[in-house]
Amino acid sequence: MDMPRNEFKARLTDPGHQLGLWVASADPTVAEVCAGAGFDWLLLDAEHGPNDVRSLLAQLRAVHGHGPHAIVRPPSRDPDLVKQILDIGVQTLLVPMVESADQARAMVRAMRYPPAGTRGVGSALARASRYNRVSGYLAKADAQMCLLVQVESTQAMERLDEIAAVDGVDGVFIGPSDLAASMGRLGDAAHVEVRASVERGIARIVAAGKAPGILAMDEAFARRSIELGCRFVAVGADITILARGTQALSAAFRPVPA
Repeated sequence: MDMPRNEFKARLTDPGHQLGLWVASADPTVAEVCAGAGFDWLLLDAEHGPNDVRSLLAQLRAVHGHGPHAIVRPPSRDPDLVKQILDIGVQTLLVPMVESADQARAMVRAMRYPPAGTRGVGSALARASRYNRVSGYLAKADAQMCLLVQVESTQAMERLDEIAAVDGVDGVFIGPSDLAASMGRLGDAAHVEVRASVERGIARIVAAGKAPGILAMDEAFARRSIELGCRFVAVGADITILARGTQALSAAFRPVPA
């Protein structure tokens, strides 16, 4: 059996951008429905979504074969949890709250086998190797791992050039909501100062030769981010779509107030 190729990673250096959707419901049926919608990638969120390793595994199986690449955001930088997530077959991680180059380097090591890293060797028991049916998995796995680090504070933005320069970091994702909070603008990610900081950050990531990414639920901001050079852009979230859609449907059938 051949090693699964990380098409998302391969396309990060191609012209254009890859379009994504956040999936935070922790439900395999929802993930499967979203997988058929035409997106290039889905983000299975274990930082703010109620996910664990088993629920992530169920969603990976639901998404498999439908087209989009499954990315997982773990709840933390815990290398033991990273090991479990990689072993269930995830090849791309979006790691939250990376504040320094040292933290980025630690994540690079956590995703690679020795001697390049510290990932524990248990692939014979794992879905990642198709239960030891992928020939030469241990020798091939590192090349298919994709690390996206999330910078989302003023401190991280100050160190952005150092973080982006880390060998093994494939992309840098800017988190506008947490960045806004750290700038004293809690709940106001659209503030002009926050947007300006995000735009400067995108330019710095591009200058470093790495792929910038963003979650932009506002269409104008999403298109602006693409114009600035973002290579992977999420434009919505399953929970938000469901909440807005059901509310709009309900409102459409309520009596108009006199």
